Amino acid sequence: MGAPWRDVPPQYGSWAAVYALFRRWQRDGTWKQLLTALQTLADAAGRVTWDVSVDSTSARTHQHAAGARKRGICRPNHPAVSASSRTTMRWAGPAAG
Repeated sequence: MGAPWRDVPPQYGSWAAVYALFRRWQRDGTWKQLLTALQTLADAAGRVTWDVSVDSTSARTHQHAAGARKRGICRPNHPAVSASSRTTMRWAGPAAG
């Protein structure tokens, strides 16, 4: 017995043929057109609520996507402003008095 995702009923042909058809429909936009048509029908029937609320404070990302240091990589510290563009102030010596 093969992998469960490859158990295709005989009337559909081989797993490779089914997959090839799926990929062809994916590439030529058939699945997208089908989804759009179904959404249009459901929307016209009042079965779709288009209210969407996304709160990015609860969206989790991988630690490296947030700029965390990667193990084994050591980066030198760079000043936020280049040395040539910094304002230089020279303090006067002790006040004469």
